[in-house]
Amino acid sequence: MIGTTVLGTALVGGAVCWRYAVTEIPKDLNSFATQQNNVYFWADGTEMARTGLVNRQEVPLESVPESVRWAVLSAENASFYSDPGISVKGIGRAVLTLVTGGDTQGGSTVTQQYVKNIYLNQEKSLDRKVDEAFIAVKLDRRLSKDEILAGYLNTSWFGRGSYGIERAALAYYGKHASELGPSEGAFLAAVLKGAGLYDPVLGPENRKRAVDRWSWTLDRMVETGHLSKEERARYTEFPEPVERQPQTGLSGQTGYLVELARSYLEANGGPSAAQLDLGGYQIHTTFERERTAALARAVEEQGRRLDPAHRPADVNVRVGAASVANDGRILALYGGPDYLKQGFNNANTSNVPAGSAFGPIVYASGLDHGVQRKRGEARTPVTPGTPYDGNDGINVMTPEGPYWGRNGKIVTAVNDGRRSYGTIGLRAAVEQSVNGPMAQLGLDVGLDLVRRTALDLGILPATLGESVPAFALGNSRPSAIRTAGAYTAFAEGGVRTDPYSVTAVTRGGEPVKLRLPAAARVLKPEVARQVDEALKGAVREGTAGAARTAGPQVAAKTGTTQDRTAGWFVGYAGGVSTAVTVFRMDAKSMQLSSLEGLAGAGPDTPDWSHPAAVWASYTNS
Repeated sequence: MIGTTVLGTALVGGAVCWRYAVTEIPKDLNSFATQQNNVYFWADGTEMARTGLVNRQEVPLESVPESVRWAVLSAENASFYSDPGISVKGIGRAVLTLVTGGDTQGGSTVTQQYVKNIYLNQEKSLDRKVDEAFIAVKLDRRLSKDEILAGYLNTSWFGRGSYGIERAALAYYGKHASELGPSEGAFLAAVLKGAGLYDPVLGPENRKRAVDRWSWTLDRMVETGHLSKEERARYTEFPEPVERQPQTGLSGQTGYLVELARSYLEANGGPSAAQLDLGGYQIHTTFERERTAALARAVEEQGRRLDPAHRPADVNVRVGAASVANDGRILALYGGPDYLKQGFNNANTSNVPAGSAFGPIVYASGLDHGVQRKRGEARTPVTPGTPYDGNDGINVMTPEGPYWGRNGKIVTAVNDGRRSYGTIGLRAAVEQSVNGPMAQLGLDVGLDLVRRTALDLGILPATLGESVPAFALGNSRPSAIRTAGAYTAFAEGGVRTDPYSVTAVTRGGEPVKLRLPAAARVLKPEVARQVDEALKGAVREGTAGAARTAGPQVAAKTGTTQDRTAGWFVGYAGGVSTAVTVFRMDAKSMQLSSLEGLAGAGPDTPDWSHPAAVWASYTNS
């Protein structure tokens, strides 16, 4: 009999040793155990959006207060720091209940639960339970206890769509894990048992269970020596969680902002697309919540004038707008009515010609480089008062004579409203948005030099138009973001910074390398001052009078195109430059249509009137 017992024991022991030897720690983790969401923040530090399929954010163990750690361990596995990764008694109870038809809850250490979280599935079978135990023992020998606890806290399901202690703290208390106290930790330890049973907002029975479990956990912390009786006596009031908050999504303007920030990261040495898909990043943006909301309100307010059901001219109308601070921060944008309905970002498109909003760039180039009207002659400087022909329909001249277009006709410059101004100075031509002088100035300076000035001002090469007379009249197609950014140089004495949308990135509490743009001088101070004066003059006495209500130091410029397919209004005040463009574009063909008749306007109504109204409403809000 004794021999049989010894033999049986030896066989069992051998089987255990064999199973232990052949059981390996899996190389591949469960997908949800490694994937996290990315969290995007407004400029003020509040959460803007989360992206990713798994609502989880890792935090280092030291970011979780010790009292919170022990709240969880006291409730789940008080012997965690001394056990070998398993509880033999717990496994025995679990196997017994499994064999007799029960479940395995209560039979696992924290290490075993962590193993189940990251390597195994939630299947309740004897074979899986055995695997869990052996992997737990091996993992306990490979990792430190703190590493295991950190992994457990970062991968466990807490309910409310949250994996990990950090997202749970935000979901239940609207604070970071580092800000939790022992009372709140005791409640979060309760929801680890099952949020469907312990989230108090789900009903009175849940609340009773949550309060009982919370109180029991605090008592257990006293028993385990991790909470004094005096401190326990202070926790008599249940720490009510906040109401369930809907997950921040990408609707409205948020999706456009997230898309822009993500593109900036990928292009400037931040996380790659693959890394961002893996997740876990905290992305701090430059976007200001109030400005973004105000810009959307302004667009919607002016949009009430449109009636696409009854006016063909109001069909397919799009608005793009962006505000850029003089230091390059993109503060707000309007990309479309709703990112989830229209993914195309109107504020970042390269489909819309700038028209006469490009004029200040031509003017700046002329002031900077001077002109050469006849080949072989020395370049001569121009001033704000240099006279040009401001009549409608003038022939555009080269040093060799009139500029002949590809259609075999002499190219002429058409003024808005076909108005003639006679001889006019360059500054006045900018103020009154007279096309003829700008077209001629572009050729006199040299379109290659105008192109160089545009590049210096941050207009992207791919959006610059063909080097023909229309180049000086705005055949380039810079985005509203880049146009607003270019104008910041006029406000800042010739210094500008490339527009950017992200200030910092972290992952797991550690900063992630990111290139941020540096300020650079792109215009002589005197040139920038003279352009600035012309833009302020356009507000006081010229076509940009819609901006007068924004204050005495406002500078602005209207913009129209020769074919009436786009209207612009660009201006700056108080250290912020804002560009607004309106255009009509078919979503399938991407073709632009004329704005004539927009919002019921007559044929003489300038195409910049609608964007000017949006700009004024936004700036004055």
